[in-house]
Amino acid sequence: MVVCIQSSVHLNEGTQAQTVKPKLHIGLLFGGLSTEHEVSILSTTSIYEAIDKTKYDVSLIHIDKRGYWRLADPSALRLGAADTALRIERETDNTVFLSPAQDSGQLLEIRGDAQGKGPAPMPIALQSNGIDVIFPILHGANGEDGTIQGLLKLVNVPFVGASVVGSVLGMDKDVMKRLLQGAGLPVPRFRVIRSTQRNEATFSRMADELGVPFFIKPANAGSSVGISKVSSLEECRLGMDEAFRFDNKILVEENVIGREIECAVIGNEHPIASVVGEIITRHAFYSYEAKYLDEAGTTLIIPADIPAALSDHIRDLSIKVYQTLCCEGMARVDMFLKENDDVLVNEINTIPGFTEQSMFPVLWDYSGLPLPTLIDRLIALALERHERDNRLQKTR
Repeated sequence: MVVCIQSSVHLNEGTQAQTVKPKLHIGLLFGGLSTEHEVSILSTTSIYEAIDKTKYDVSLIHIDKRGYWRLADPSALRLGAADTALRIERETDNTVFLSPAQDSGQLLEIRGDAQGKGPAPMPIALQSNGIDVIFPILHGANGEDGTIQGLLKLVNVPFVGASVVGSVLGMDKDVMKRLLQGAGLPVPRFRVIRSTQRNEATFSRMADELGVPFFIKPANAGSSVGISKVSSLEECRLGMDEAFRFDNKILVEENVIGREIECAVIGNEHPIASVVGEIITRHAFYSYEAKYLDEAGTTLIIPADIPAALSDHIRDLSIKVYQTLCCEGMARVDMFLKENDDVLVNEINTIPGFTEQSMFPVLWDYSGLPLPTLIDRLIALALERHERDNRLQKTR
């Protein structure tokens, strides 16, 4: 159910006044300063094409690779991701921003040169009622890590997905796994190495602790970016070089022999879980290339071919992970299922992919929520949380 703002409209003289539901103004915020910029465009394309435009006015707000915010032309989204990024960035030098307002953020456009040259920028309101809900579709750093969520809270605009704490915990795999361990939830064995400790982390020590092969990954990165599977001293050196390109803290994690299982969760105080799905990949692991570049490299099995009792256990575990990490709105929980039916939690993604081959929307479609209905539900959850939070006292 979509929450709409009620307003009274007086018709022609002699007719009775009627109450109508105006469209909500939704801002799809995408692109971003992230290694997943192009994937964000693909996800945004799926959401824009599916969203019910009889219910919503939609603004496409693109954060380009220099960090400028610009309104994007919907026609650009029909291109491939790489071409789209180029087209959007060359579209215009007019930038936009969100301005704080008492009830919701105002989307404003700056007319003038992006570098501040020429006439003084003149902000003008693009919508008299501002933005009703922002839908962040910013995968990875500078979007899924709490930074954008903090900005949206400051401008007091409702937004889809986890808030600041849930986003931070979902992004940092080190903190995430330690919290899950503290809650008694099963995770693979892992070690954390900071850049200042690199010389102390030898291949032989990690191999003794975790076995061979093992994985090296950045602590804060999304979609399998910067991950290496390591079986030798040289691979370890190269893997650490790669992971430290993306973060100053990396994880070294055991190689779990098992099936890759995923479950989608939505909700605020009372989350629900989708059916359980399985990923089968021809690659060495479920890498960025397997997810987005090799269309034949990955198969999604929905529902996963597992006993009903085990499926129920995985769904319950997914909700526990979601609540332990203070998530709201939506998330996808990734797990390993071992031959003895033990389940280990790999990670959570608080802004999961919405591309055609992404597990999150496909799981919900099979569970009875096709993408347009799922979008409605996520928007309603954003408004529900915003109303709840605004009832709290802000000042003394």
